[in-house]
Amino acid sequence: MTAEDNSIYPSHILTIAKNTQHLGRLNGPDASSYVKGPCGDEMEFYLIINNNMIEEVKFYTNGCVATLVCGETTADLVEGKTLDEALAISPKQVKDKLPGLPLDHSHCSILAVTTLFRAIADYLLKP
Repeated sequence: MTAEDNSIYPSHILTIAKNTQHLGRLNGPDASSYVKGPCGDEMEFYLIINNNMIEEVKFYTNGCVATLVCGETTADLVEGKTLDEALAISPKQVKDKLPGLPLDHSHCSILAVTTLFRAIADYLLKP
């Protein structure tokens, strides 16, 4: 993170960014996806699914702090949930968990949820 990050993000967002629990990739996931947002940030989601439940979720991004915390928050919201429960989350729910997220970074929650939904679609559409 740059010094600029400290000036535009509240401390609780920087804490999430420094203490991610779901950042990384999985070998042999049941589902995965990749999306490049209109801002240029890239995000990947990896899911381990058992009996219609998301047992493990990882994400990876090369994006900004807002993209990182939106990915972490999205992963946290769906781990241990059924696929139907995961499909019910929204970018607004992610943003609501991140008060103080700069308005010009609201699209990061859309990127995170879209990438998650594509990973779920990858799983559901497998033969």
